[in-house]
Amino acid sequence: MSYPPPSGGWHDPSTPGPQSSPPDPYAPADPYATAGYPPNAYPQPGAYPPPAGYPGYGYPPAPKQNGLAIAAMVVSIIGALGLCGYGLGGYIGVVGAILGHVSRKQIRERGEGGEGFATAGIIVGWIATVLAVLATIAIVIFIVWAANHDTSGFDGTTY
Repeated sequence: MSYPPPSGGWHDPSTPGPQSSPPDPYAPADPYATAGYPPNAYPQPGAYPPPAGYPGYGYPPAPKQNGLAIAAMVVSIIGALGLCGYGLGGYIGVVGAILGHVSRKQIRERGEGGEGFATAGIIVGWIATVLAVLATIAIVIFIVWAANHDTSGFDGTTY
């Protein structure tokens, strides 16, 4: 069974006949063939564009990051680290959480990047705040207990 010859300038290597191939548009140019050597020794940029339908090189540019989202995350982390100071430094986490909420609103309105930073600021900020409130309650309970505790050691009994 025989097949029709392929179209598009391609030749079947098993068929006899002249085999001429189209010139390769990506073949390197001879730099010595130009009259302006050395200034024009290399092909100009864009001399060989990629065929139509192929995407360009590289990645698309990343969206602009929202600075408030980064600030929310940093302030919330500082609030979480402030928990080491008797837990009272965790109240700074409220500021980070509020900044995170404001930055998420800005990100939705402006189409900026930084959604993850804002979310991290909100979560870490509220966790630091809750732990600071619990630490404050524990400190108050300890102070009330210590104030009502008899420290004299004398209870009136004899041994």
